[in-house]
Amino acid sequence: MSSPSGLPALPGVLDAADIARSAGYLLATQTPEGAIPWFPGGHLDVWDHVECAMALSTTGHIDAARRAYTWLAGVQDADGSWPAKLRQGEVVNPIREANHAAYPAVGVWHHLLITGDDAFAEEMWPVVRGGIEFVLGLRTERGEIQWARDPGGSPGDHALLTACASIHQALRCAAALGDRIGRPQPDWELAAAHLGHLVAEHESVFADRSRYSMDWYYPILGGAVRGAAAKERINERWDTFVVPGLGIRCVSDQPWVTGAETSELVLALAAMGETELGTRLLGDIQHLRDPDDGAYWTGYQFAEDVNWPVERSTWTAAAVILAADALCGATPGARVFTDLGNEVHGPVLPETCGCAALVR
Repeated sequence: MSSPSGLPALPGVLDAADIARSAGYLLATQTPEGAIPWFPGGHLDVWDHVECAMALSTTGHIDAARRAYTWLAGVQDADGSWPAKLRQGEVVNPIREANHAAYPAVGVWHHLLITGDDAFAEEMWPVVRGGIEFVLGLRTERGEIQWARDPGGSPGDHALLTACASIHQALRCAAALGDRIGRPQPDWELAAAHLGHLVAEHESVFADRSRYSMDWYYPILGGAVRGAAAKERINERWDTFVVPGLGIRCVSDQPWVTGAETSELVLALAAMGETELGTRLLGDIQHLRDPDDGAYWTGYQFAEDVNWPVERSTWTAAAVILAADALCGATPGARVFTDLGNEVHGPVLPETCGCAALVR
């Protein structure tokens, strides 16, 4: 449900005032230029910056969200990518990650769903197109996306399941955006279909990062896995990652729960229609919330009983806001998570991805 103010609200977990306070933390952290670092004075990466911009759109801070996207346009490299890490306008890590370049497509489509502002979508189209073309330049003949390019232009030697699941979502959103503004991109749709098939059916193609919870739920969050397969996937490793009453582990072998990963699992559950379960999980991480300003500690090390790291990350607050919206459907932007399957134009046939040549 939405509140009378139109903000997301989950009775007994977060009310509209709580959501507004968390959005206020993002606004207070945003620089005058529009950048949203991890915390005041800190560094940023494009993926988390976009997530924060999406949370601002969700909470009605449209001008601030526009400034965030416009800032992205100003720091995009000529090849369509962004450095992996920036601090106060300076490059800290020059590697250019594929999922970072892809994610503005999700943010701009999300912003358009909320605002209906086709003119701004047109303005941002070159940014989205440049990012997607950079990503597709890292595509292998089989269809997966290598994780990055180094400063010399060499591609990475492996693909990551979580990154490719996120890129699948971005390709779907980019194609939907192109359709909306009269620039259909059938090649992007085909690339998304191939990539989604690999994510859903050929996990062995990707580097083994199975100890990370993101590899568990991201194929669902990114829209490649739905239905009975999604439920089976969630059930398989639920007890491995979920710590009752605290949230989910970031990695399976560490006593550390994190707010962002838990919120992203909630997004996956919302996409599956498991809103009651998702609401309970989102409630479990409210021990990370600072009631004074609505910020969230990044994580909690429960063996040592300490919040760690000692930071209140903007992207954790943003993930909570987006999860709450996905659960209650307060804004049309929730569709980028809950209705992504409706953007799929049909599954890719197994033979078209070269299944016979894949190592199973």
